Amino acid sequence: MDRGDFLVSLTAGGLAGVSVDLILFPLDTVKTRLQSPQGFKKAGGFHGIYAGVPSAAVGSFPNAAAFFVTYEYTKALLHTGGSPYLGPLTHMLAASFGEVVACLIRVPSEVVKQRAQVSPSSSTLRILSSTLYEEGILGLYRGYKSTVLREIPFSLVQFPLWEFLKDFWSWKQEHVVDSWQSAVCGAFAGGFAAAVTTPLDVAKTRIMLAKTGSRTASGNVLSALHGVWKAEGISGLFAGIVPRISAISLGGFIFLGMYDKIRRLLL
Repeated sequence: MDRGDFLVSLTAGGLAGVSVDLILFPLDTVKTRLQSPQGFKKAGGFHGIYAGVPSAAVGSFPNAAAFFVTYEYTKALLHTGGSPYLGPLTHMLAASFGEVVACLIRVPSEVVKQRAQVSPSSSTLRILSSTLYEEGILGLYRGYKSTVLREIPFSLVQFPLWEFLKDFWSWKQEHVVDSWQSAVCGAFAGGFAAAVTTPLDVAKTRIMLAKTGSRTASGNVLSALHGVWKAEGISGLFAGIVPRISAISLGGFIFLGMYDKIRRLLL
């Protein structure tokens, strides 16, 4: 990847990330409150639906930019021009590396955002200050492991499926897909990936929102999943699935479609 490709991926990814995070923030808040241990109403219901939006606004550009720069760089690094059957594996590995890097930025933003979403009476700055005071810098990275364990399976499903659908549609119409077609493929791929990874998203939310010092706060994903299963059953593991699928399908349409469009305009 040359300097031009690097800057294009950074700009396109960052702008797409900011757009989708801000447009779909209310759906994300509803999903978080449905998954919170205190329940939807006690977490704020539909009140203060934009609580935590400053954290999302600050973190979304560098987070998305970091993902796509790593994704495109890894794809270019692994591309050998050999068997097309290796394409899905390349996309899986590239997406996985992208998520590991992006989560270094995403997790602190997500911790502050989700705590603000379930405490709409507290400001984002106050929650950031209290987290640093009570838990130190590591408190902002609580849930890093569970976030990576959610994002990697998600990306292993979403990105190979997105690339496959674009290639298949291109083959059927005998020319490269347009940006709106890429967006449709992104919506379908994102919605499907969101559905199958919802239990991991629930575990991540519970870990980030758990009281300091509690068993869940230790970050053990299996323990968090078992606790939800034991207390709430299968419905607890899939709490918030409807707004999650809705948000990520719409997000996939906007995010991947806009990324594709901006990238084409800049190249």
